[in-house]
Formats: sequence, structure tokens, C-alpha cells
Amino acid sequence: MSRTLPSRQAEELNKSIIAYLSANNLPNAAAALREEVGLGEDVFDAATAKKYETLLEKKWTSIIMDLESRNAALQTELDNATPTSLSRRNQDPASWLPRLPSRHTLESHRETINCIAFHPKFSSIASGSDDCTIKIWDWELGELERTIKGHTRAVLGLDYGGPRGAALLASCSSDLSIKLWDPADQYKNIRTLSGHDHSVSAVRFIPSGAGDSQSSGNLLVSASGDKTLRIWDTTTGYCIKALKGHTGWVRDVCPSLDGQFLLSTGGDHTARLWDISIANPENKVAMIGHDNVVGCCAFAPPASYQYLAQLAGLKKAPPLSSTAEFMATGSRDKTIRFWDSRGTCIKTLVGHDNWVTSVVFHPSGKYLLSVADDKSMRCWDLNQDAKCVKVLDGAHEHFITCLRWAPGMAKDGGAANGGGAHEQGSEGDKKGAETTAESIRCVIATGSVDKTLKIFAN
Repeated sequence: MSRTLPSRQAEELNKSIIAYLSANNLPNAAAALREEVGLGEDVFDAATAKKYETLLEKKWTSIIMDLESRNAALQTELDNATPTSLSRRNQDPASWLPRLPSRHTLESHRETINCIAFHPKFSSIASGSDDCTIKIWDWELGELERTIKGHTRAVLGLDYGGPRGAALLASCSSDLSIKLWDPADQYKNIRTLSGHDHSVSAVRFIPSGAGDSQSSGNLLVSASGDKTLRIWDTTTGYCIKALKGHTGWVRDVCPSLDGQFLLSTGGDHTARLWDISIANPENKVAMIGHDNVVGCCAFAPPASYQYLAQLAGLKKAPPLSSTAEFMATGSRDKTIRFWDSRGTCIKTLVGHDNWVTSVVFHPSGKYLLSVADDKSMRCWDLNQDAKCVKVLDGAHEHFITCLRWAPGMAKDGGAANGGGAHEQGSEGDKKGAETTAESIRCVIATGSVDKTLKIFAN
């Protein structure tokens, strides 16, 4: 039989067994094993025996406890997975959560994948990497469609957007530039935006409705290590606003559904809410509470207000027409925090064992999903006091860097907004929830330091 353990570990195990046998009045068995493995008095004296006598029991107990807790978690999942509940979950997109294994594991990048973005209409997904390339994949078929070259350093952020019916892909990089690519013309580079004087870490299209109506749908926001956010007009390539307030590297930015607000996070341990609907955009609120770099953020969709209002202790949920009532942030302090529009932390989620790198709300509003450097994806149930109800351990073999949910499908066959959740009117929760459920596409993508892009789908 070939040895499974390395020599050092095998010797430790032998010492533990001999010490255990001696401590339990089995001297003949202990002596026989010592002679068999060649452990004399010079190597295994009384002090060594004392050191090792409880080690075997401790190891055994910890393994049993670990197996029991895993068994309990699997039993809970099994109990909940009755044929009725499984079919209901599979049929009800509002309750769908990802599970292992992934449908596709896509490999072609030569370095870490930093960012991903779904095309708003087609089954395409873009990934950006430290290898300076952007790759376009068909996430339904699991095939690579093309590789885009143009950046000279790591690609850090990606987003699809722009005028309705004419989606563009925006990318940003450590080479200080933002580039616009036209999917309708073989992903040709149609414009390069320059102005930041440090790495550009995130880029997002701002939905229609913000600022001057003539440029609605053409606005783009970027976040950078130069401590600023910049708003760009994609038709001219000009920077029209520079937002200053962060005192450290701005790591992430997220626009509200109506494009009136921005949420940003940074190395100064804060998140900031900006009102960009006015002539001179202002930093409305600074959210202070994290103990380390805040690396990711997301606006809560109106569908989640009913659950987050409970966490905030409100008797009545805010109106669904309001778009910046609640927010989520993830940090290198390993926690996720929920905030209200006044900057009050209403809940802290503890569970990840390493830096939280991305958060996304379930389009139904019922859950928050998060990924981290602990290689796991976690699902938090907002209707159960934001309790963690599912963990996908080992979702990747290395740190998970990014997470996106596929945009929902509108009734006309086009896409709903890029966040995957419909902006709901004030006609009541029920109608809004029905609309959302109709449009939800049960597809999630993650990227990792292991150089793979994974697609989780129903």
C-alpha cells in the first residue's frame, strides 16, 4: 500500500497513537508499535508522550464535530428539498438560488479574471483580466466567441449600456483609460476616454433619466485610484463632472435604477451616496462603519424594500418609486452592511472568512448574494433577518473576484434593466413582484483568480 501521508505527518500520527495507547493502559500494544516504527527512548521520551497523549482524541473529536455539522447542513437542505419544494423552486424564479456544480466553467484567460458583464439582450458575457484582454463568451453554449485586445494593462471593470437598442461595452484599466467597444461592429474600439491619473477600477453606464435629457442613456461613471469619480458623455468622450469626496482609492461605483444617484466605495473605509440629478452633484451621505477597504456595493431593488424596512424597524416600507432607499456594501473587514438613505447601518452580516469582493441582490428582492476571497458564495435571506441560508463552499479554486446576475427579460423579448430587476411603480407590491418574477433570468456568473469564469444557471 502506498503511503498517503508525508513522512513528518506519519511520524506525528504514530507518536499520537503510541501516546494514546500508553495513556489508556495498553503498554504492550504501545511497545509493539514503537518497535515496529522504530521510535526509541531518544526520540519518544516521557515528555513527548505527555505532549501527544490527548492529541489523537482532540483531532478525532474535531473531525466528528465537523462531519456532524456538515451532515446537519445537508440534512436541512434535504428536508427542504421535497419533490414539491424542489419543483416549486425550479418553477419559481423568485426563489431560485444557485447550486454546485456550475453549468459551465469557461477557460481561456491566462491571468486573474477581475470583472464580468452580461449583454443586456443577447446570451453574451464579457470578462476582463490581468492578461490585458477582454473575452466575449456565449454563456448558454459555454463557448468563447472572441478576444478583444486594446488595453495595455489589467482590465479592472466592464459594463454594457448606452442608448436603448444600441448597447456598447465599456471597459476600464490600470492603464488609466476607459474604452468603448461596439458589439454591433465586431467589438470595434470606437472611443477612448482619458482623464484619470491613476488606475480606473470600475465603470458603469448611468440609466436614462439622469442629468440633461438630451444625453440620457449616454452617461458613464468611473471610479479611480485618483480618489475621484468621473461622469462622461460617451457621444463626445468628454468628462462632464469630477466628483471629489473620497480620501482614498475609489474601488466601486453603482448607479441607481433611475440614474439620479450614485453609490461609491473606497479605501477610506466609507461608502458615499451622491445626488447627480442636480446641476452640481453633491455627496449626500457618507456611510461610516467598516473597519477596512470597502470594495463593492449595490443599491437594493424596490422589490426588497418590504424586507429591509423590517430590518430597519420601519412600520411601513418606502414607496417603490423611490430608488435609493437601501444599499449594501462589502468590505475587506469580511462583513457586509446594509444602510438606509440617511447613512445608518441597519444590519451587519457576518459569515465570510476573508475579503468580501462582490454583492448582488436577487431580482425578486428576497435575497442578497455575496462572494469573497474565502472561495465561497453565500445567499442571505432578507425575510429571515438576513440569515445566511445557503453556502456554496469551493465555488472556485481560488479567490472569487466578481459576481453578476444576468439582466431580466422584458415581455417584448428584450432585456429589463441591467441590474436584473424591474423598476417598479407605485401600483403595489403584488403587481411589481409579478412583473419581476416574469422577467427574472436564473443565471449568475462569477470570475476568479483561478482564471475561470463560471456560469450558474437553472
